[in-house]
Amino acid sequence: MRALDGAGLAVGVGLGAGAFEVGGTRPRQLVDMPSFPGDLLDPARSHGDVLVQVAGDRAVDVRAAVERLLPAVPGWRERWRVEGFRAENREEGGRGLARNPFHFTEGFGNPAGDRESADRALVRAGQGEPEWAVGGSYQVVRIIRLAAELWDKDSVSEQERIIGRRREGRWLDGAPTDEEPNFAADPEGRLTPLDSHVRLAAPDRRDPPPLVRRSYSYDRGDGDTGLVFSCFQRDLAKGFEAVQKRLAGEAMAKYLLTTGGGYYFVPPPGDHWIDALLQA
Repeated sequence: MRALDGAGLAVGVGLGAGAFEVGGTRPRQLVDMPSFPGDLLDPARSHGDVLVQVAGDRAVDVRAAVERLLPAVPGWRERWRVEGFRAENREEGGRGLARNPFHFTEGFGNPAGDRESADRALVRAGQGEPEWAVGGSYQVVRIIRLAAELWDKDSVSEQERIIGRRREGRWLDGAPTDEEPNFAADPEGRLTPLDSHVRLAAPDRRDPPPLVRRSYSYDRGDGDTGLVFSCFQRDLAKGFEAVQKRLAGEAMAKYLLTTGGGYYFVPPPGDHWIDALLQA
C-alpha cells in the first residue's frame, strides 16, 4: 500500500493473470484463482486484470477516492467491488489485530516484525521468477460469506473448539497469545481438536505458514456478511495453497462459503515493472 500525500489514504495495486495476455513476462505462479472444495465462485465477482485496493480511516473518503479513480484511467471497466472494515482495529505486539464477524480476534498468526513479514511475503532472487518481480508479492483475495446466524447458535465454548483459540486469542491449552501451544502434548486433540481451524492451518507452530494476512469484514445487508480474506506470500504453493489444502474437512467448513476473489501479483516499488508488463 502506498500513501496518497495529504489525503490520509493508501492505494495498493495488484496484477491479475489477464494483465499479461497481450505480452509481458508473467510471474510463474500467477493464474486465475482455482475453485477449492466448498467454494462457489461467482464469475462476476472473481478474477480481474487489475486489483485496486484503497484504504483509509474514513469510509466516506475511501468511497470518494474510488469514484475519482475509476474514470481517471481510460478503458477501465469495473468488474467487482467489495467494501470492507476492520472492527476494533489495533496493533498489539507489532501485529495488526481486528475482530471478525464470528466475534474472534484475528491476526495473531502474523509475524511481529517487518523483517519476518518481508521474508514471508516478498519474492526473492533465485525463485525462478522474472527479474522484475523480485521484491513483489503474490496476493490472494477471498470473499467468504459467513453463516453468522448459524454460528451464533453454537455456544462460545463450541465456537472456541472449532477455531482452536479463545475469542480474545488465548490458546485452548492455556498458553498465552504470545507463546506457542504444545500440540505434541495433545496428540488426540482433547484440548485443541484435530479438526480445529488453527491446528489444521499451522500444525507445527514453530514452522508457521509463509504468508502474512490482512483481512477485512464486510456487510452487504440482508444477512450477507463475511470476510474479505487477504494474504501476501512469496510463493503461492507453499503459502496459501498449502494451508488451504490442509483445511479441507475442518470443523468450520459448514459455516463458510467462498463466492469470489482472485490471485494477483503486487509489483515491487518503483516503475520498472511497467516495462516488463508491456514487453511484447
